Amino acid sequence: MVYTNVKRWILLGLFGMATVSVHAQSTLRVRGTINDFDGSVLSVKSRDGKDLKLKLADNATIVAAKAMTLSDLKAGDYVGATTRSGPDGARVAVEIHTLAPTTPEGHGPWDLEPESMMTNANVASVESAGGQYVTLQYKGGSQKILVPQGTPIVTNTPVDRSYLKRGEYIFSIAQVGADGLMTVQRIQVSRDGVRPPQ
Repeated sequence: MVYTNVKRWILLGLFGMATVSVHAQSTLRVRGTINDFDGSVLSVKSRDGKDLKLKLADNATIVAAKAMTLSDLKAGDYVGATTRSGPDGARVAVEIHTLAPTTPEGHGPWDLEPESMMTNANVASVESAGGQYVTLQYKGGSQKILVPQGTPIVTNTPVDRSYLKRGEYIFSIAQVGADGLMTVQRIQVSRDGVRPPQ
């Protein structure tokens, strides 16, 4: 009887582990150039030289990058800003891009370049006195960011899958299943030489 119960608990434990394994997923930020697209699966050469296959969800959103200027940003706009640390410890923008409303806000490490940070937040103010600055406000904090001349600033416009052409550059966050399958819900693609900068 004891043996039977022990065996039952072992089997339940193994089943539980298998269930966790089946449902385990991770995310991968993908930056790279399109090699091919068959209407459903996107073949991408990542920036670190890997050949990746991205399966588009049936309802995947495709947006194309469009250049804008700092003066186009208004208070309340929801943006993401990649920054590096300046000589005096101030945050200096590497790029700024508009965000989908569903993107979580906050401030934390980013992988665009070594030791970069990402701030997802609402624009509180844009200043031009003594340099170009944008102040971003998020729950629990704010960041005043220096924006050097020439910093890429982009927004996104909805497009269809025909924009996913060979040679274009994409940014996406893939859901990686336990079987290695990479699925994407949203893809940002370059257009007219303007690339997703993040």
